[in-house]
Amino acid sequence: MSKDDVVRALADEMEVLRDRLRPPRDLDTATPAVGWDVRDTISHLHYTDLEALRALVDPRGFVAEAPSKSGNPEFILGHLRSGRELGTELMPRWDEGRDRLLEALRETPRGHRVPWFGPSMSSSSMATARLMEYWAHGRDVADALGVPVEPTERLWHVARLGFRTRGWSYSVRGRRVPEREVAVELSAPDGTKWVFGEPAAAEAVVSGPAEDFCLVVTQRRSYFDTTLVADGALAREWMTLAQCYAGVAAQNRPPTSAAGLRRQGEARS
Repeated sequence: MSKDDVVRALADEMEVLRDRLRPPRDLDTATPAVGWDVRDTISHLHYTDLEALRALVDPRGFVAEAPSKSGNPEFILGHLRSGRELGTELMPRWDEGRDRLLEALRETPRGHRVPWFGPSMSSSSMATARLMEYWAHGRDVADALGVPVEPTERLWHVARLGFRTRGWSYSVRGRRVPEREVAVELSAPDGTKWVFGEPAAAEAVVSGPAEDFCLVVTQRRSYFDTTLVADGALAREWMTLAQCYAGVAAQNRPPTSAAGLRRQGEARS
């Protein structure tokens, strides 16, 4: 998969979210993310787009300020306040920022290392990380507005990132990363299968719909509210910790459905 392919997928995911807000929607609508409305979600995406842009075009400046921002709750809260203060200017500012970020990603060589709040990454990985953010927060917006979501092949990028960040899910919580592997077998939107790792050699396996896996690793659903099957203790443990984005350890969303609560109770017994 070339960097250009990933950037095109990111551009498509960005446009999907933008289309959800046409015609103008009520940005004060609460989302499933506790305490966040649609405006807060767009503000967060806009200002993290600007941070990603700076990391690409001014890496020295980004690195100099990153320690004061990483893990600082005030950093994110500042984004939300700024978005509210922008009022009707938020949407055009967001539109402009997305265009600038996409252009910078297109112009940055594939192997170029880009600093970030976690480990540095390639420009291709930066595009993947932004795609994951847009898909995850876009899902919150869709759920808030009651807009149906059609799974696409772009989920492959999110699923792959979710698989590759299993170790991060432990280390961000100060826990030892298990040495034994967990493989992933997912049903893709087109009916094919996506496999990450080697199921035959792995200690445990997570299987089920790709969309469910992506919802769990982006912490948009509790594992217990999905139809995923975690076969093996390591797989079950991972699904309760999974976090594929940088920053501090986040609280996994609790189950909300009757079936999810029942599955959670059975897992504890």
